[in-house]
Amino acid sequence: MSSLPLNPFSYNDQGGAEAAVEAGQESTPTSSSTGAAFGLFSADFKKNEDLKEMLESNKESLKLEAMKRIVGLIAKGKSASELFPAVVKNVASKNIELKKLVYVYLVRYAEKQQDLALLSISTFQRALKDPNQFIRASALRVLSSIRVPIIVPIMMLAIKEAAADLSPYVRKTSAHAIQKLYSLDPDQKEQLIEVIEKLLKDKSTLVAGSVVMAFEEVCPDRIDLIHKNYRKLCNLLVDVEEWGQVVIISMLTRYARTQFTSPWTEGAEFDENKAFYDSDSEEKKDQTEAKPYIMDPDHRLLLRNTKPLLQSRNTAVVMAVAQLYWHLAPKHEVSIVTKSLVRLLRSHREVQYIVLQNIATMSIQRKGMFEPFIKSFYVRSTDATHIKTLKLEILTNLANEANISTILREFQTYVKSQDKAFAAATIQAIGRCATNISEVTDTCLNGLVLLLSNRDETVVAESIVVIKKLLQTQPTQHGDIIKHMAKLFDNVTVPMARASILWLMGEYCEKVPKIAPDVLRKMAKTFTAEEDIVKLQTVNLAAKLYLTNSKQTKLLTQYILNLGKYDQNYDIRDRTRFIRQLIVPNEKSGALSKYARRILLAPKPAPGLESAFKDRDRYQLGTLSHSLNLKATGYQELPDWPAVAPDQSVRNVEIVEPCPCVCTESGSESEEESSEDSEKTSSDSGKSSSGSEKSSSESESDQKKKKKTKKAPQKKSKPAGDRYTEIPAVCHNLKHCLFPQNDSKKPTFRTSGISLFYMSFQVTTSSFGPLKTYELLHHMTGKGLSAKYHFPRQPCLYQPSMVAVQVILTNSSDHALEEIHIGDQSPASLNIHCFNTIERLEPGASVTVSMGIDFSDSTQAANFQLCTKEDQFSVSIQPAVGELLMASTMTEQDFCKEQGKLQGMNEASATITMATANASRQAINKQVLSVANVGEVPSSQNNFSRFAGQTVSSRALVLVSLELSESSGALLTINTEKSVMASMLLQDLKQALAQA
Repeated sequence: MSSLPLNPFSYNDQGGAEAAVEAGQESTPTSSSTGAAFGLFSADFKKNEDLKEMLESNKESLKLEAMKRIVGLIAKGKSASELFPAVVKNVASKNIELKKLVYVYLVRYAEKQQDLALLSISTFQRALKDPNQFIRASALRVLSSIRVPIIVPIMMLAIKEAAADLSPYVRKTSAHAIQKLYSLDPDQKEQLIEVIEKLLKDKSTLVAGSVVMAFEEVCPDRIDLIHKNYRKLCNLLVDVEEWGQVVIISMLTRYARTQFTSPWTEGAEFDENKAFYDSDSEEKKDQTEAKPYIMDPDHRLLLRNTKPLLQSRNTAVVMAVAQLYWHLAPKHEVSIVTKSLVRLLRSHREVQYIVLQNIATMSIQRKGMFEPFIKSFYVRSTDATHIKTLKLEILTNLANEANISTILREFQTYVKSQDKAFAAATIQAIGRCATNISEVTDTCLNGLVLLLSNRDETVVAESIVVIKKLLQTQPTQHGDIIKHMAKLFDNVTVPMARASILWLMGEYCEKVPKIAPDVLRKMAKTFTAEEDIVKLQTVNLAAKLYLTNSKQTKLLTQYILNLGKYDQNYDIRDRTRFIRQLIVPNEKSGALSKYARRILLAPKPAPGLESAFKDRDRYQLGTLSHSLNLKATGYQELPDWPAVAPDQSVRNVEIVEPCPCVCTESGSESEEESSEDSEKTSSDSGKSSSGSEKSSSESESDQKKKKKTKKAPQKKSKPAGDRYTEIPAVCHNLKHCLFPQNDSKKPTFRTSGISLFYMSFQVTTSSFGPLKTYELLHHMTGKGLSAKYHFPRQPCLYQPSMVAVQVILTNSSDHALEEIHIGDQSPASLNIHCFNTIERLEPGASVTVSMGIDFSDSTQAANFQLCTKEDQFSVSIQPAVGELLMASTMTEQDFCKEQGKLQGMNEASATITMATANASRQAINKQVLSVANVGEVPSSQNNFSRFAGQTVSSRALVLVSLELSESSGALLTINTEKSVMASMLLQDLKQALAQA
C-alpha cells in the first residue's frame, strides 16, 4: 500500500500548497510511518520550512510576511513553537512593524522556551529605552512573560522604570507586569505595593483600570492606598476603558462597605439637603435617640458618578453598576438599575443567563423593582431551556394577588410546551404560587388535578409530586383527589410520582380505608421490580396500614417485610428490620414499640416550596460565586457596614491649583518673576485632584458680588509689539491670562495621559474667520421661534473643558415670546452651561446668547429642550470633530519631537488626491482650518503644512501634517492618543482637501 506524500506546507495559512507545487517539493514517506499518511500522529520535520527560510532571509519584506503568517497561526490556535529560534533572531530588527510582531510571538512562547528567551534578555533591556512607546511596552511584556526566578530583579527594575514612563500605555503595561511578577515571586510584595501606590496617583484613564486590577491581585486589603485616590477614581470612572470600569467599580463597592455607614436605616430621610425627621408623635420623639442618617458626600459621589454607566454598551459594566447600587444605595434608589438590566435581556443567551440569575435573586427581596416589567420575563419559544427556567423563576417570585391571574394564564401555555423539563418546572412554579398566595390555592390544585389526565407522562408525574405537597396544607378537604390519584397509579411509571402516591395513601390511609389495602396488594406483586424510592414508600405504607387496618393487611405486611429483608439495597434491608421491630411486638422488642403509632402516624408539617435563589444573596451579585452558588477560588466576602463611619478626612487631598501663567491681575510683578513662578508651579499642576466637591459653576449673581468686592487692578499699557496674547478662561482661577510667546521658559500644559514637561507652544485663538452656521430650530417647528448656532472657536468662559457655542434666537411670529430658556437635557449626565432666561423677545427681534457644552471629546449629540413660556421644543447640537479642538502654536522642532512620540497606534494617515493639480498652499491651509480648529505651525519646507491643536476636554495633543507631492496628491497624517477622534478627523479632512 502506497502512502500519500506529506506536504511540508500544510500548516501554513498563506500560499503553502502553491509554493510546494511550484518548487516541485515532495517529502518521501518513511517506512515506519504507514499510518502517518493522514498527518494526524506523525512528526513532520519539514513543516514550516518555508517560514524558517523567510525569517533567515536578508529581505525585511519576507521576514515581515513570515511573521504575519506566524501570528495568524497563533490566532487560529495552531502551534508555532518550533519556530522560536528563527523568530528570536529577529528581536533586534530595526523595522518597527517586524519588531512588534516578534514581541507578540515572544509573549506567547517565552515561558515555554525560557533558555532561548534568556539569551535575548539584553535586547529586551535595550528595547525598554526605545523611543517608540509600543516597543517599550512590548519589551516589558515579554520580559514579564519569561517566568524564571533568576530575572526577578531585572523585572522589578524594569517595572519601576516603566511606572515613571512618559507614555500612559507603557505605565499601563507596567501595571499588568506587576501581577505577573507577584505570581512568580510573592516575596516582592512590599516593593510592588510601592509601585502600585505610585501608579494609583496617575491621572491617565488608560492606567487607572490596570493599576486597580494589580491592587486587587497583590494587596486588596490595603484600603489605605485608596483613600487619597478615591475621589479621583470616582471622577475618572466614566472615561476609563470598559473592563477597567468593571474592576474599579468592584473595588469601590468593597471600599464603600468599609468606609460608610449603612443607608438602609429604617425610616431614614435620604434628601441630602434635609435632616432626618421622625414621626411627630411625642412617644417616638422620646424613643428616637439615635442620630439621623446623613449620607456621606463621598458615598453620594460614588453613586452619582456610576449612574451614567448604566447606559454603557458593555453588559459587564452595567452589571457591575447594578450590583454596586444593590449593595450600596438606599433602597428607594435601587430601582434606577431596573431598566438597564431589562435592556440586557436583548443580548446573547450567555448574557441573559447571568443577568436573569441576578434578577432572580433581586426579585425575591424587592418585587416592586421588576413588577412593571413583568412582560419582559415572558418565555419565548426560541429561548433555551435554562433561560426559560430562570424566567419562570422570576415570574413566580413576582407573583402576587394583583397579577396572579395573568401569570397563571401564561403558565397554562407553558405546561403544553414540547420541552418536558420546562413543562415540569412550570408545574413546580404553579405549586409555589398556590403555596404563597392562599387565594389561588384551590384554583391551582384543581388545575393540577386536570393535568393528571394529560397524555404526557412527565407532566402527570410532576403534577402528582406537586399535588402531594399541596394536599399537606389542606388534607381534610381532598379525599376525592387521593382516590383519583390511586386510580391512575397503574398508569404512572415515573418512580418519584409512584412514591408520592404511596406516601399519600399511607399518610391519609384512614380517609381511603378501602383503596389503600388494594394499592398495597398491587405493590406486593411488583415489589422486586420497583425502584428503591418506591420500595421504601411501599414499606412505609405497609407499616401504617398494619397499625390502622391490621385485619386486612397483616399478611400483606409480613410478606412485604420478608421481601425487603433480602433486598439487594442496604437501605431497604435496614428500613425493613427497623419497621419490623417497631410494629410487630415480641419479647425482644423494647419500649419503643409502644410508640409506633405516634412515630409513624404523627402529623407532618406542610413543606415550604421555596425559590432556589433564596440564599444566594449571601454572595455578591455579579460574581462567579453567585452564579455557581458556592464560594469560588479568589472570592472576597463583601464586608458588613461599619457601625460608626471611619474618619472621612483621610480622603481629603490638598488641592493646589497653581496658575501656570502670567495673570493680568498681577501686573505689578516683573516678567522674570512671573515666568519663574510658572516654571516652578507647572511641575505640580498635575497634582490637583478632581476630588473637590465644589459645584462646577457659580451663579452669575455670586460672581458679580465677588467682582464688586475686588479692587480693580491697575493694568499696564502694552506696547504695540507686545509678545503677550490675552486668552480668556484658560486659568481655572482667573478669567484672563497672558502667555509669553517667545520666552525661553514656557508654561506647561497637560496632555491626556502624558506627564508634564516643558513645551514651546500655547493655546491661541483660531486665525480662520468664516464660521459655519447650523440650524437648531426652524420657525415652523418652533411656532415662530427660530434658532441657529455656530462655534465661535474661542475658549469657553464658563469652564475650560467646555466648547463655546453661540445661539441666535429670532422671533418670527407676530406676538412676543416670553421666558425663553433651556429645559431638560439628555443624557442626564451632560454638562451644559445654559444661557440666562430671556424674559421677553419682541416680534422680529433677534438675540445672541452664549452656551458652554462639555462634549467629553465625543461627537455624541447634546439633546435638550428649548422652551418658551407655553411650549417646549426638542433640539440637538452635534459638533463636528474639528470643533472639539482648540488651536495651539508651537515651533517646527517641537512639532517633530511630539510627533515622534505619537506614532504607531497613535497615528492615522491617508493619501489624498486634490481636485486641482496646482492648488496653492494657502488654499489648502484654508480648507484644513475650515474643518478643524487648529493652529498653523511655521514650516521651513514648502511641501509641508503642519497644524497643532489639543482637545478641549482632556487636553490631548492633536497634530496634523500634510506632505504635498509634485502631482496633485498629498499624504495626510494625524497623530493623537484619541484614535477614534483621529479617524473621524481624517475623513473630514480628506473630504475637504479633495475639493481644494
